[in-house]
Amino acid sequence: MIIEVNVKPNAKNIKLEKIDETLKVSLKSAPIEGKANEELIKLLAKKTKIPRSSFTVKHGQKARKKLLEVIGIEKDDFLKKID
Repeated sequence: MIIEVNVKPNAKNIKLEKIDETLKVSLKSAPIEGKANEELIKLLAKKTKIPRSSFTVKHGQKARKKLLEVIGIEKDDFLKKID
């Protein structure tokens, strides 16, 4: 399953919003050496109770707009876990 994620690094607070089938995530980490990507995956894994190894950034490693692949779950089920 592939999902679009819009990331805002260096935020004051961590925030996770679902807008239609897109996620908007504010992270405290800086976008240096993949730290924001690591925080994103850790946050989503904890929220959805899916192992971190199931998440891969497919596109946008160094961009705010990312395509995230999640293995082992359907998109509808994943989005329900976000709510």
